[in-house]
Amino acid sequence: MSRRRLRPAAMLAGLLVTALSALLLTSVSVAGDAAAETSHTRATPLTELTVATEQVASGLRRPIAITGLPDGRMLIAEKAGTVRAYHPGTGLAAEPVLDLTALVDPSNNERGLLGITPAPNFARTGLLYVAYTSLPAGALTLARVPIGAPDRLQVLLTQEHAEYGNHNGGQVAFGRDGYLYWSLGDGGHANDPFKAGQDLGTLLGKIVRIDVNRACGTKLYCVPSDNPFVRRAGARPEIWLYGLRNPWRFSVDPVDGSLWIGDVGQGLVEEINHIRPWQGGANLGWSCREGTPIFDPEQCRSDVRYTDPVFEYDHYNDNCSVTGGPVYRGAKTPQAYGTYIAADYCSTRVFAVRPKSGGGYDTATIGNFPTQPTAIGTDVTGELYVLSDLPGWLSRVRFQHVPPVTPSPVANR
Repeated sequence: MSRRRLRPAAMLAGLLVTALSALLLTSVSVAGDAAAETSHTRATPLTELTVATEQVASGLRRPIAITGLPDGRMLIAEKAGTVRAYHPGTGLAAEPVLDLTALVDPSNNERGLLGITPAPNFARTGLLYVAYTSLPAGALTLARVPIGAPDRLQVLLTQEHAEYGNHNGGQVAFGRDGYLYWSLGDGGHANDPFKAGQDLGTLLGKIVRIDVNRACGTKLYCVPSDNPFVRRAGARPEIWLYGLRNPWRFSVDPVDGSLWIGDVGQGLVEEINHIRPWQGGANLGWSCREGTPIFDPEQCRSDVRYTDPVFEYDHYNDNCSVTGGPVYRGAKTPQAYGTYIAADYCSTRVFAVRPKSGGGYDTATIGNFPTQPTAIGTDVTGELYVLSDLPGWLSRVRFQHVPPVTPSPVANR
């Protein structure tokens, strides 16, 4: 979207559910840790990679979220509330597979149906988890719904968001731990008007983590006991990470379970955060900081540890808003295995980030995507696709290896 500142038997059953969830979440083309390590050792320097795209579908209406299904289809969420299906063998289906337009508030450039992901047991249940701004006042809403059955939708969690239309976050994804993660923006407008980023009493400016396989009391979900703020007075126990501005798109690496977060900046920098599973409770800085620079000193505290982004870029040269993507875990380009991809909505530049074995990160700009990239997702095999907002395109992404040019020897004269 445009500028987004803008335990015996029970224990055994639980273990089986967790194991099945992990198996489905890692059903990309890797054969365990040994294969992952082998592919990693073959990884090409980022400066020798570039991206190429092939448009495979058009006619979408403001497509802004994408996810893969076990049967090879890609589900594409359109802003107004419809979900379309694409399959590489049959193309884009003419009719939506799910229509939530009666529930979704699409007003403002950034409201609408914002996120979609299948349940780990989707092949058996057909359940989808969706995030959207709901009628009548734009409340941020997390719900589950069987594909094709909007009348059976169940709302799990909501957060009021009536004053401003922007900064809604909206990504939903399952972790390797089987829990559901959901990102929410800071409440909109500019300058963190509600000081939500550092406020643990609200879900605004956070990524939450909940267990949707159980119900607790009147809630259709439970809070995992190891969530970092479960026992802190005044804090929302659902919170996993805080100090975010507008985490429009994040992803879970299916190999190590870490989160890669593209957090949209205000006017200075866009940032990428990499959070490991043991870093629950991390404070990513907003609105004390925007990326690494200090933004609002009054929001800073000397007794708080802030987690730095692993990559940030400025707003020069037409950059405006980061669209976070996934870590590439496909098989068609082993040279790119383990590389995280993000893009800028305005400049369309594609940024690659990869952890170094000795610590730190390699980064590079590796080309451009088609206009207005709103979401980057993977199919069941780990191969990449990208959506283009107002043109309504879906494009397949490929990596290309461009070896460095070896200078020709200079003849003696």
